[in-house]
Amino acid sequence: MKSQTLTNTSVDQTLALLNKNITDYQRLKPVRFEQFLKILNENPSRILRNVFQAFHDMITNYVDELGNADGTDKDKFAFTKYDCSRLFVEGSEDPYFTDMLFSNRFMKQMEYLRHGAQQNRIYIFYGPHGCGKSTFLNNLLKKFEMYSNTDEGIRYEIVWRLDVKKLKDKDTSLSVSTFEKLIQYVEKGRTEEFNPTEAEVFSGKDPDYIEVPCISHDNPFLAIPKDQRRAALDELIKNDEFKWRLFTEKEYEWVFKEEVCTICSSIYNALLERLGNPSEVFKMLYARPYYFNRRLGNGISVFNPGDQPLKQNILSNEMLQTRINSLFQDSNRINYLYSRFAKINNGIYALMDIKAHNTERMVELHNIISEGLHKVEDIEERVDALFFALMNPEDKRVLRDFPSFEDRIQYIDIPYVLDVKTEVKIYNNIFGRHIDTGFLPMVLENFARIIISTRIGKKSLALSEWIQNPLKYKNFCDEKLMLLKMELFSGHIPKWLEEEDVKSLDSKMLKKIISESEIYGKEGLSGRDSIKIFDQFYSKYAKEDRLINMSDLCMFFNKIDDQARKMIPQEFLESLLRMYDYSILQQVKESLYYYNEDQISKDIKNYISAVTHELDSVIRCIFTKEEIHVTDAFLESIENRLLSENADIRRRKEIRNDVLKEYTTRTLTHEMMIEGKDITRTRLFESLYDRYVHNLKKQVLEPFIENENFRNAIKDFDTKKFHTHDKRIKKDVRFLMNNLSDKFGYTLQGANEACIYVIDNGLAGKFK
Repeated sequence: MKSQTLTNTSVDQTLALLNKNITDYQRLKPVRFEQFLKILNENPSRILRNVFQAFHDMITNYVDELGNADGTDKDKFAFTKYDCSRLFVEGSEDPYFTDMLFSNRFMKQMEYLRHGAQQNRIYIFYGPHGCGKSTFLNNLLKKFEMYSNTDEGIRYEIVWRLDVKKLKDKDTSLSVSTFEKLIQYVEKGRTEEFNPTEAEVFSGKDPDYIEVPCISHDNPFLAIPKDQRRAALDELIKNDEFKWRLFTEKEYEWVFKEEVCTICSSIYNALLERLGNPSEVFKMLYARPYYFNRRLGNGISVFNPGDQPLKQNILSNEMLQTRINSLFQDSNRINYLYSRFAKINNGIYALMDIKAHNTERMVELHNIISEGLHKVEDIEERVDALFFALMNPEDKRVLRDFPSFEDRIQYIDIPYVLDVKTEVKIYNNIFGRHIDTGFLPMVLENFARIIISTRIGKKSLALSEWIQNPLKYKNFCDEKLMLLKMELFSGHIPKWLEEEDVKSLDSKMLKKIISESEIYGKEGLSGRDSIKIFDQFYSKYAKEDRLINMSDLCMFFNKIDDQARKMIPQEFLESLLRMYDYSILQQVKESLYYYNEDQISKDIKNYISAVTHELDSVIRCIFTKEEIHVTDAFLESIENRLLSENADIRRRKEIRNDVLKEYTTRTLTHEMMIEGKDITRTRLFESLYDRYVHNLKKQVLEPFIENENFRNAIKDFDTKKFHTHDKRIKKDVRFLMNNLSDKFGYTLQGANEACIYVIDNGLAGKFK
């Protein structure tokens, strides 16, 4: 008995908790039209939105603009860095990762969606098999559904509450049984809004009103006659920027031009005639939040190719129609007749691939998209919706029979990923973030570069125009400059580019290069292929006692099946290996190098001061306060560390002029005088500092690589044998390992294996 009491208490507490926490139903309650106008007055930009504007707001709500990639000038770089993770990744069971090229293309189209020709158009996301189109669209629709059901995304729809006592004819009994009303709500799927008591159910008590929802989800403000809307808004909304946009911009024309659906229009006119007073009509007009539910097809309808066409497209509600006819005593006055397209008015209609039954649906959309109207028997039904579709390249032939359809279609390409970091994110998502720890730094990224190389064109007219001698970058890039292209496509201008090439990369040239990306990503290894290949590679080479290195990577792709190997550009693997070898060698040099930062800083400050004065003058440096005799010998002593060996007088004059120009036009006049920066934080100082250090490091390896004891100490690191080595050598090896770890993200095991790789492959001699 005691146990039963405890159980009942627990159940009661659980129910009380649920009753307290479940509050969603409250926000779905209808409000009077008067209250709706108050809500509109408080936040007009949120309430006066159609589906196009709401969708645009959803995108900007979830997508973060991170500024310009690589910190370059906005006018210089051809695109913006967008973070779409909150839109496509967070909260998604199957995340979709966007690279920078696609995110810019997508955001540009979304801006057109709000400000351009919005209606009479279908947006087709077009791309090859395995590019993630379905994942992309499903995540997009999910976020729109979530956003639309929040306070930020809320929109309202019309619902009429017809007062039976006011409207019924004195000579006619218009009793509406509770049972009939309950059936009516079950038919409409709105049982939550009618909760009769047991006494009402069994006594047959009549409800006070008949509720008629707007099937087309029209904004309640549209119930106001068109000729009165401007005056009403002028009275409601204060004079501000939004009001000016509302009254002048094209995107808000719908507020003044659109009409409510035929059912709402008929009800309004019938009520106005019967009551003879607009205020009495508006008392029966309510507004409720437009509730989106993809599963119920409410606001979002998605069709797969295999979904069978519906036998009946014209719908009605006989019981409700009977009550309306009885109430108004005229069977022809209000026709509660509509099609299934009405359910997605002010919502989204999506076709997942144009094939099978979706081909028929696409044809059916032709007239709706062209005219914005749909005929339901004698009634014209307006359909303003966002129409989305997915399409594979081979399905484009479906539209050939409808040439007039072409100018109603906006294609948005979804290619294969062309950005290395995004490709790696996909592997991390599928196989887990722990895979990073199984690779030496840069090796996992190089796997992604090999995959992407199959998706990028082998020739680039823009790159050929920009860099006419690719061989000068043989340590950093392949001869076709595909590796450079990948860097630019990810929004990164490599530091290894020579200064003259960076200068010639103006916005016009960069846009040419980026525009070529629109033809890439349609061929090559698909997303599914890359995941399958990575699984094979990782399963074969991942070991607990060693990390995956470049030798493993090259061996795997040299032995991969013929079909995949033929897609990889000729000599690309060799170029990638050379780039890796050169990069890892520079990392080891950087980690071995001891340098006096104060002395380097002093030399650069003195040099900047010197080039701003005439030769043979004696000056006091404004930064170091040292006295300097400005001579060729003094300038050359520092230029020997800033330039490559044996630089001629022409090259020396160039750097002096460049430093003088940068200092006078930007460093002094803008960065120091306006931004208040110290000289050491300016772009000029940092550039000269990097050059200085780079040239000092060139010879740093030789004393160590030639020393057999040092080589052996590296191989013995982290073993008992290491303690037998010379104290000085042990100190140098520890310094090397710690620097590789701190500066380049190596684990101690990885640092050790990287150093052994450098030694065993003779990289110091290879790039001597």
